[in-house]
Amino acid sequence: MLGSPTSRYYSVHTSPRGANDARPTALGIVNDEKLEGKWDDKTIMVTGGSAFVGAETARALHATGATVYITVRDTVKGQKVIDDIFKSDPTNKAPVRMIAMALDDFDSVRQGAEAFLKQSGNKLNLLVCNAGVMATPYALTRDGYETQFATNYLSHFLLFQLLRPALLASSTLAYNSRVVMVASESHRMGEVRFEDYNFTEGYHPMKAYGQSKTATIYMANTIDRRFGAEGLHALSLHPGAIRSNLTMHVRKLAEPMWEIPSVKAREKTVAQGAATTVYAGISKEWEGKGGRYFSNCMEMGPFQGKEGIVVMDEGYAPWAYDRAKEDKLWVDSLKMVGIEEC
Repeated sequence: MLGSPTSRYYSVHTSPRGANDARPTALGIVNDEKLEGKWDDKTIMVTGGSAFVGAETARALHATGATVYITVRDTVKGQKVIDDIFKSDPTNKAPVRMIAMALDDFDSVRQGAEAFLKQSGNKLNLLVCNAGVMATPYALTRDGYETQFATNYLSHFLLFQLLRPALLASSTLAYNSRVVMVASESHRMGEVRFEDYNFTEGYHPMKAYGQSKTATIYMANTIDRRFGAEGLHALSLHPGAIRSNLTMHVRKLAEPMWEIPSVKAREKTVAQGAATTVYAGISKEWEGKGGRYFSNCMEMGPFQGKEGIVVMDEGYAPWAYDRAKEDKLWVDSLKMVGIEEC
């Protein structure tokens, strides 16, 4: 599934030619939307902003003139990203600020959310849930949850709940607040295991990764259903095939794949990989709408069923839209993070 032929970005994705080809970059999306310097009244948070796609997402969103907050585990790396953003755009004086936050620790998420709300004056227009890990060895966080499920999903769920009042209060008719969940086409690797979230039996690193990314899609769908009428929408997405440290735990398997011609053709630069995230966050086409899954800056249709690394099908799994499962995960997640929803 390539997406809708009516999309402005469809044609450049039909025959990809590898990194730095004609497919859009994150800054290109800002230019296409004519938003350079136009968002000086908006506040944005990007989780995992200290490297790769998170850093490029922050860079592009900073070009809008918004105040951008990046959450980071390593503040030294975070400061280097901030310095580089200002170096690459020296005339743009919009603030870029850093919030220390470890997404494998609920206490750290709570402390980071509190610090953000204090610094931002309880204002937030766009939350980009980008941070994540992939195929980690089996372990439980200090809160007692499988590492990928906790880092990629549960902590973002907790963060959203803590920032939800600010998102709702900051929404306007011109720009309804948004939440962008960075999922993955690898959500097709695994459904949510409602009876065993922690994979206590039969742990498989990629199936656990798939579960965590399916959960992020469910989160976006549910946010949109529950809060869309109040001016808060959410979208989920696959960023694309990008070389980054995300694959550090499967490097021996991943590295040879980059030399396969069909995989090499789909490869994106980090700037191209951040494009769909930025599109989901700022596109006028999706103003006041949400609850859909994207890739290549387009809404995706269903996966056609021919799985494999040579298949250019980034469609969603059969289970990606399931209201009963989405609602069950939402209720269970509230219990897991210790929050009673108002």
